[in-house]
Amino acid sequence: MENYLLSAIVLIPIIAAILIMLMPEKEVLGPRVMATSAALLTVALSVVAYVLYDPSNARNYEVNIPWIEGLGMQYHVAADGVSVAMLLLTSITIFTGCLISWEIKERHKEFFALLLILVAGVFGVFIAFDLFLFLVFYELAVLPMYLLIGIWGTGRREYSAMKLTLYLMLGSALLILPIFGLYVQAHAATGVWSMDYDFLSSNFRLDEHWQSIFFPMVFIGFGTIGGLWPVHTWSPDGHASAPSAVSMLHAGVLMKLGGYGIIRIGLQFMPDGAQDWAFFFACLTVVNIVYGSLSAMRQTDMKYIIAYSSVSHLGLVTLGICTLSVAGINGAVYQMFAHGIMTALLFALVGVVYGRLHTRDIREMGGLAKIIPFTATAFVFAGMTGLGLPGLSGFVSEVLVLTGAFSAGVIGMPSPLLKYVALICLTGVVFTAIYVLRAMQKMFFGEPTEALITSKYYITLRDTDIREKLALGVLMAVIVLAGAYPAWLVNLINSGLAHGVFPVLGLSGF
Repeated sequence: MENYLLSAIVLIPIIAAILIMLMPEKEVLGPRVMATSAALLTVALSVVAYVLYDPSNARNYEVNIPWIEGLGMQYHVAADGVSVAMLLLTSITIFTGCLISWEIKERHKEFFALLLILVAGVFGVFIAFDLFLFLVFYELAVLPMYLLIGIWGTGRREYSAMKLTLYLMLGSALLILPIFGLYVQAHAATGVWSMDYDFLSSNFRLDEHWQSIFFPMVFIGFGTIGGLWPVHTWSPDGHASAPSAVSMLHAGVLMKLGGYGIIRIGLQFMPDGAQDWAFFFACLTVVNIVYGSLSAMRQTDMKYIIAYSSVSHLGLVTLGICTLSVAGINGAVYQMFAHGIMTALLFALVGVVYGRLHTRDIREMGGLAKIIPFTATAFVFAGMTGLGLPGLSGFVSEVLVLTGAFSAGVIGMPSPLLKYVALICLTGVVFTAIYVLRAMQKMFFGEPTEALITSKYYITLRDTDIREKLALGVLMAVIVLAGAYPAWLVNLINSGLAHGVFPVLGLSGF
């Protein structure tokens, strides 16, 4: 039965979505309870996957069933340490997102159904070990975002939804050529049509010339969803217009598909191309980190502050990957997990504040810590995580990535200049402190602004309820667990990389 654990994690949200759509239109509580229960069940199964995970095996819970045999496409799902870490991230984010979304009233059935279908696609990406199956799940994860933002969003939601979809479809188009190029060239070399990850890894190595052509396409294709500069511009608008739960999934999980895909496909099948292009893309991450931080400093909308913060923090993911080092790549995956939980917490808090004040402008707030102390405490906690405070998850990932960058620069691979790139990226820590402390001061400390006092919502302003406290508390507990005792997560991630990309790159792991 263990072998079907991963399939169950994917199918549960889909089944729940179907059951929700079959409920009567006037049913209010049912869709909320069904979605939250399904999400909680995926959390439980993800924890089981972690507990039963055997780090000595390259693949756990493997199922490999012929699907389209003539074309060499299979239903091949499995999990390594990286997959299990991403399953934990995704399940925790969707569970807390469902709890936060009980305030949704307009077409709530369709909202929860689409949310669950999206997350089923994300789960599928993290367990797919057939490249065609990977693409199917990838598109399933991306497409519902158009409706979720276009229907339930705020502000310029149609514009944001269309911009997001066009950018992500452009990224998908860039991915198709290298993936199918790999497929065709593997057939030419082996005589076998196959998109199976393990078959391609074991029986075929792409020519170095084609690696240098395909790797930048893979990096930019996945970098589009991962917030890579300059193809990141869809992200802030998408964040600002999306409902809270969608922003949580968008920044917390969906953008992590970029880093995951670069590692799983780019580094695994194009290691020589990675060596050729690593320093170039590392330079782009400097822009990500510094530009994202400087842009966040200029914002007054809470969602835009967090959105540009995500652009900056995700620069650490791509920087870690570009170091091509053990510490750097481990740090990149750790940052994916740490940032996912942190940004889910921040967007949940934005939803709490906006749901009560009906404004996201920090200039119209002030002194809120006296009125909503739990919300203020949680926001300060999340801000300190973003700053990289020791003992919280953000600190561990930053140390790993920057250690990897400096060490890679010292040994001169992929470039001796990489240590200077890392030095410039360190300025992002200072800029992060500025916009985080500024936002906290304007929102929660000092005296209430006149705009706040004269607001009709000020009199009825109340702190988080039990449901919201549960969602926020879960996210805060995970941040502490990953920051105060990081060994469980580092060892999990490293075991997956040690059986996968590290041997291809000539590395041995921790």
